[in-house]
Amino acid sequence: MTEADGSGGTEDRKPKSDEARSAFTTPAGMVPEAIEEDQPTSEFSVPDGLAAQLPEPEGSAFAPPATYSAHHSPPAFTPVPGMPVSRMTDSLWQDRMRTMLRMPVDVRPVPEPAQRLSESGPAVGRVLDLTLRIGELLLAGGEGAEDVEAAMFAVARSYGLDRCEPTVTFTMLSITYHPSLVDDPVSANRTVRRRGTDYNRLAAVFQLVDDISHAETDTSLEEAYRRLAEIRRNRHPYPGWMLTAAAGLLAGAASTLVGGGVVVFLAAALGAVLGDRLAWLCAGRGLPEFYQFVAAAMPPAAIGVALKLAEIDVRASAVITGGLFALLPGRALVAAVQDGLTGFYITASARLLEVMYLFIGIITGVLVVLYLGLQLGAALNPEEALLITERPLIQIAASMVLVFTFAIMLQQERSTVLIVTLNGGVAWVTYGALHYAGGIAPVASTAIAAGLVGLFGQLFSRYRFASALPYVTAAIGPLLPGSATYYGLLLIAENKLTEGIGSLTNAAAIALAIAIGVNLGSETSRLFMRIPGATSAAKRRAAKRTRGF
Repeated sequence: MTEADGSGGTEDRKPKSDEARSAFTTPAGMVPEAIEEDQPTSEFSVPDGLAAQLPEPEGSAFAPPATYSAHHSPPAFTPVPGMPVSRMTDSLWQDRMRTMLRMPVDVRPVPEPAQRLSESGPAVGRVLDLTLRIGELLLAGGEGAEDVEAAMFAVARSYGLDRCEPTVTFTMLSITYHPSLVDDPVSANRTVRRRGTDYNRLAAVFQLVDDISHAETDTSLEEAYRRLAEIRRNRHPYPGWMLTAAAGLLAGAASTLVGGGVVVFLAAALGAVLGDRLAWLCAGRGLPEFYQFVAAAMPPAAIGVALKLAEIDVRASAVITGGLFALLPGRALVAAVQDGLTGFYITASARLLEVMYLFIGIITGVLVVLYLGLQLGAALNPEEALLITERPLIQIAASMVLVFTFAIMLQQERSTVLIVTLNGGVAWVTYGALHYAGGIAPVASTAIAAGLVGLFGQLFSRYRFASALPYVTAAIGPLLPGSATYYGLLLIAENKLTEGIGSLTNAAAIALAIAIGVNLGSETSRLFMRIPGATSAAKRRAAKRTRGF
């Protein structure tokens, strides 16, 4: 009993079960050394002289291993063998980033950061913030969602954040960075609350992205932030009085384009100037943009009605139509259709809704004035709006003046005004040759002319390494459906709803033809341009934007 107590209660312990015994225990009466000679050892046994490592403690299946280092980790997404290294200097950053965004993440080219990184790696928070700020300026300036995503992706990759996924909607920008397969992703977002048309600022942002994306240009984060602050502080290239004068000249040129004379030119210019000042007054009072368009549409219509009441022998329809040319939201419509055709349906729907509200505001302002004019006895002839006198030389000159003044209103760089003016002149010559000389329907003629605008605008932008918007938006000005819009509104004011709605539908079809033609011309220029470093399979994958056909 004493011996059992001295051994620590060995007799009282629970005996081991048969399952707990080793299958290779030494049989009774056999020497252990003999067993070791007869039976082979495990091939996984630790060799002599090497210390055995303790097993890792059990934990979550998603926890990184003990030997894992996030700083020196391999890429989370390994491209397929044979995929070339992505070099930013091989082609324009727009083409390269747009192509990689359309590709699956696991087959994107191996990244090669364009900017030097510190030993501690990229500053993730600052890079994401800079990326969102650049995307905000581009989206607020009217750039398409696809180009905004390409710019954000270019900035993030240039600073070493290659596993990024930017997302753009009408009012929200977001970007997510995946450090690795086991680390938590980092996300950031930014809301776009203010929009403004300033293509000079847009060109400066594109130049900044281009410098960041090229390895030959050393653009640190501090330098990029400094340049971005300067872009935000820069004043518009044209003063306010010049913008108002440009609006008047635009309306006068548009009235001449549809058959007006000198008196009509002056009346349309005066109406557009008054409408522009009235809209600025409403904006200063904080009224929504819808009411600003209602106010801006009323003075040109009022002057046209006043000329009819005064029984002055002029084309009042040309005066009102000229005022409509200065207000129709062609820029927003082109951006909306472009987003829809490239697969950004949420952004496209929001922009189309914005266009609809602005268009309804214009209709409301003009209809109120036309209805009052009819009640006062103004002899407004709807058919007058469709009788456009063919004056080729005068109309070509008027179309170029219209584009020139439109470019000033869009705050474009002075170096781009002449190019876009020539592009608009080519568009009108093409439309006139097809419609007036060739007898082709207005919708088809407009689509072909707009396609040339998009094609030449894309080529000009690639030559200048800039956005295509400054070379396209103003050039479509002569093609806008001002006459069809006025004709439909006057019919509605005369209680001819069926004919009026039909004319407005025709105007909407012409507007859509402009937007689709511009997008088709831009895509045609990209179709025949080679992207260095991309295989044929990569190009096929890059073409799949929305569906997997």
